[in-house]
Amino acid sequence: MALFPESLTNLIEQFQKLPTIGRKSAERLAMSIVDDDRKKVEDFSKSLLEVKDRIHKCEICGNLTEEDICDICKDITRNEEYLCIVEDVRNLIAIEKSNAYRGRYHVLGGLISPSDGIGPDELNIDKLLERIKKEDIKEVIIAISSTIEGETTILFLSSILSKLNVKITKLAQGIPVGSNLEYFDQLTLERALEDRREIID
Repeated sequence: MALFPESLTNLIEQFQKLPTIGRKSAERLAMSIVDDDRKKVEDFSKSLLEVKDRIHKCEICGNLTEEDICDICKDITRNEEYLCIVEDVRNLIAIEKSNAYRGRYHVLGGLISPSDGIGPDELNIDKLLERIKKEDIKEVIIAISSTIEGETTILFLSSILSKLNVKITKLAQGIPVGSNLEYFDQLTLERALEDRREIID
């Protein structure tokens, strides 16, 4: 005998496909949908579809936006001499929350991982090089997690960026090896940014 009706089982399975959501959490979320009134569920459903319809990547940096260019790229108070390279938007948000950085960003959209079939061509690197050549960038800060894939990506970026007339730095070593930036508190990220080290190729 099935423990849940078919439609509820399907909803639980959909929730389980989300990151960090296990079976018990998926069941709790599904049951909350059952208990909520129809209007709340319709609003929730509408917000999901709106995100898929309206959110896309910024034409300049790769951040998420509802317009062609994101708010950070449009912000004229930002220091245009600094460009912070991050793996994804979650890491961009983590750095923004630290309030320690007021430059611009470039989102790679992933990390180099040969075992997963992800090479430099799959990342937003060509546009990065174009920006450095065209914009008045003096320093590139590589703010990438110290995982195996992260270190591989840092080495690759350092190699190609060293050919350009720009200072290359990375976050200070206070970030433990194998850790992801999005899970660090604001103070740790602030200090890692302030104490960043120049990469000597």
